[in-house]
Amino acid sequence: MNTTKATTTTESHTTWTGMVPVDDTALAVTDTGGSGIPVVYLNGAYASKRHWRRVIADLGPGYRHISFDERARGTSKLSSDYSFEACLRDIDAVLAARGVEKALLVGWSYGALLGVHWASRNPERTLGVVGVDGPYPVGWTDEAGHEEIRKVFARMKPMMPLVRPMGLAARFSAETHAELAIESHLLHAALEPTLVGLTVPVRYVVASGEAVGSRDDLQEQMRKAIEPMLARNPNLQVAAKVGSNHGSILRKDSPAVAAVVREVAALDRPVR
Repeated sequence: MNTTKATTTTESHTTWTGMVPVDDTALAVTDTGGSGIPVVYLNGAYASKRHWRRVIADLGPGYRHISFDERARGTSKLSSDYSFEACLRDIDAVLAARGVEKALLVGWSYGALLGVHWASRNPERTLGVVGVDGPYPVGWTDEAGHEEIRKVFARMKPMMPLVRPMGLAARFSAETHAELAIESHLLHAALEPTLVGLTVPVRYVVASGEAVGSRDDLQEQMRKAIEPMLARNPNLQVAAKVGSNHGSILRKDSPAVAAVVREVAALDRPVR
């Protein structure tokens, strides 16, 4: 029996797939409908909504699953603005278009960064956040690190059309990829006040392995940076640590992610 409760202003009882206009673009959105708690999925930097299909299947029909492709990812349209603030506006646009007042946010990597920032600005509309291997309060802020990022994407430029179908690149230039990565590093480095100030439940699903291309245990160091934040804000907790790496976590450990979503959703259920 479904025990989740509806928290939408407009319920949809059939799956809806379509385009939602925002700014100068349009986003490809899928809303499974139903009366369950709305769960909004926020993708990794270059991923698409299809990366959540295993988690959605593991959770099943007791939830209202809302997923979408960010600008120039998946089947969404191009834009003149791919900034972090634009991505936050996209969340607002999708929720407004689907008539959702409150939601549980589930974000992977860059999507987890979006999730905690949106929650910090909209606590009254946030049932909770599940951060899938992120966000962590550490990033490169020096020009040497930023130049290294630019060089990496410059080397990747010829391969980008080939890796786009795998969610490893978007449909914009290598230079834009680099500048957005730099923006992300700066936002992660400045994340501490946001994490400490969060008033909604945030649960982390932490990966174990290093991602392809990572070196010197960089990602494990990033994961350890969350530990002081956990001590300062009881709303932040590590709910699961899994064996997969950053890139494979949704594919290999979707049941663990789904279990943590259920845990956060249960916090919104009335005591009987």
